[in-house]
Amino acid sequence: MAGGGLATSAAGEKEFEAKITPIVIISCIMAATGGLMFGYDVGVSGGVTSMDDFLKKFFPSVYEKTQDPGLNSNYCKYDDQGLQLFTSSLYLAGLTATFFASYTTRKLGRRLTMLIAGFFFIVGVVLNASAQDLVMLILGRILLGCGVGFANQAVPVFLSEIAPTRIRGGLNILFQLNVTLGILFANLINYGTSKIKGWGWRLSLGLAGVPAGLLTVGALLVVDTPNSLIERGRLDEGKAVLKRIRGVENVEPEFMELVEASRIAKEVKHPFRNLLMRRNRPPLVIAVALQIFQQFTGINAIMFYAPVLFDTVGFGSDAALYSAVITGAVNVASTVVSIYSVDKLGRRMLLLEAGIQMFLSQTIVAIILGVKVKDHSNNLGHGYAIFVVVLVCTFVSAFAWSWGPLGWLIPSETFPLETRSAGQSVTVCINLLFTFVIAQAFLSMLCHFKFGIFLFFSSWVLVMSVFVLFLVPETKNVPIEEMKERVWNKHWFWKRFMDDYDHTVNDEKNYREAISQFIKKLTNKCGMNCSFNLDC
Repeated sequence: MAGGGLATSAAGEKEFEAKITPIVIISCIMAATGGLMFGYDVGVSGGVTSMDDFLKKFFPSVYEKTQDPGLNSNYCKYDDQGLQLFTSSLYLAGLTATFFASYTTRKLGRRLTMLIAGFFFIVGVVLNASAQDLVMLILGRILLGCGVGFANQAVPVFLSEIAPTRIRGGLNILFQLNVTLGILFANLINYGTSKIKGWGWRLSLGLAGVPAGLLTVGALLVVDTPNSLIERGRLDEGKAVLKRIRGVENVEPEFMELVEASRIAKEVKHPFRNLLMRRNRPPLVIAVALQIFQQFTGINAIMFYAPVLFDTVGFGSDAALYSAVITGAVNVASTVVSIYSVDKLGRRMLLLEAGIQMFLSQTIVAIILGVKVKDHSNNLGHGYAIFVVVLVCTFVSAFAWSWGPLGWLIPSETFPLETRSAGQSVTVCINLLFTFVIAQAFLSMLCHFKFGIFLFFSSWVLVMSVFVLFLVPETKNVPIEEMKERVWNKHWFWKRFMDDYDHTVNDEKNYREAISQFIKKLTNKCGMNCSFNLDC
């Protein structure tokens, strides 16, 4: 499992010696189980909300509409704010929790934050599986959302910091791979439990305890990152962990760079305020834009409501769940493609190719549904139904090897250490905010837009592809702490935001030296023991 290698710095002045050690691989796999839990929660809700027993107990009005297609438009039979709240409440809670997670990630470490996430997941699963009324059901989803907020804050940062530079992209995508595996497992379980009358939905929700337990055990077993330990002043422990995860004794160059980055980070008293500084705008703007665009691809609308969506366009309940399983399997396989290609082809190539693929597939789906599916007709036709599944799989595969994993990878590797925790909080917050918006609005949008919902999302795919073409730089094989020199300073647009950086640093350095010289002269002249705080 081990292999030697070197990570070269910007100017080639120093090299970081590192092997791909078993402890790195094991730690990353364990940490990425947070994605498994996240994915399961995404996938399970869509299947459960299409089960008759679940609808009878919690949403009887929706159940009545599903049994009487003539009662409303075929596109509108699942349009219910309470039903959408069951799905979306998780993401609203996660949005709030991520700000608390920012504090724990910075002050208590990445590992402990993942442990807190596991605790929230376990309690939420218990409440959901044993829910007797809608309040208990929603409360369980809220606690699961808190777990999502903490896990999505800590895991991508953990993976980026512990991985050697040359395989950072691939290991970081383990998080997204586990998200897709979680969705697939949820779809498979929903397909099986839908046959169990009365309590099948409880089993679907309760089995979320398996990935929740894996995350908790994983958090107990992994080591914290050297970056986190050094940032909290535990230098000796940080150096020892760095030797373990790199598999070499000569870690001094990388260790000293981490110490220097930590020193700079500690001078930042208000990381969230610092995010708004001019020199931090490039990673901030890109991180925010990627999260918004990721949700407006329409992927979560499909993943949340795949069984409902396929049932709506005429597949029938069993066929809908079966089709959701197929798309889930494609999701997993395509994410594996990303793991092997992201550090070879680069981030930009994957994003741009996927943009074309997603745009075409969604546009064709819209045309087919517009022509073949009428308001009160459930008959899409066998041939067209298969073609729609193929097109949806084409869309899902493109997303899975591009916007899915890279939406998390790029922000986690572009923020400097002094704003990394705050930057990740903003990233998770924006992602969950727009995930909540889509989850809460999709069934209503489907009711009003009908087949045009796919045209709505495809137009966003076009916009975000243009954004990538002009404004997203390539970060392949660039050490995290050298993004400024190797990425931002060389980008045609973002380099203008770096112009004042060196001036600011030099001016502050000169100012401090001048004040120190003045204090020294004053002390020598007056014979005074003076001390001044230059950070005032």
